[in-house]
Amino acid sequence: MAEDDVRFEAEEDLGDVAAAKAKLKKLRDELERVKKERQEYLDGWQRCKADSINLKKEAESRASRTAELLREELIHDIIPALDSFDMAAGSEAWASVSDGWKSGMELVRDQLLDALSRHGIERIGKVGESLDHARHAILEERDDVAGEEGTVARVIRYGYKTKDRVLRPAQVVLKSSRAK
Repeated sequence: MAEDDVRFEAEEDLGDVAAAKAKLKKLRDELERVKKERQEYLDGWQRCKADSINLKKEAESRASRTAELLREELIHDIIPALDSFDMAAGSEAWASVSDGWKSGMELVRDQLLDALSRHGIERIGKVGESLDHARHAILEERDDVAGEEGTVARVIRYGYKTKDRVLRPAQVVLKSSRAK
């Protein structure tokens, strides 16, 4: 038996009162040591549990952010294709293209825009809307274009946003009377 182990003896084996008191003190000391040890184990377990919960939350947060970054990367890869559709539709050659081919190309563009919309991506930049410096990049200010002063007169390149974050501002021509 180890030195720290407590031995229980029959009462008749205790002998005198001094021996009983010594035995009682030894038991109390042992109980105190065991309580401290138990508290250390409990504290360690609670720290491990808290660390585990925090690691799980951090991993979930990291996975969510990674998914968001990958989604935005895909969106940034799709946007140039939409820009190409818009440039083609705005060109003079577009008028000479057959109506069937035009409608087919517009359908493809609309499907791409619809897919982006289902994933929370909104196309920004509309003629007539008020200027918002967070959403618009002014390429030019002109007074010879239609519209109210301080509004978007023409969209050069559409912008895109997700929730409250602008992925790319719309490039616009602004109606202004102070054009240079």
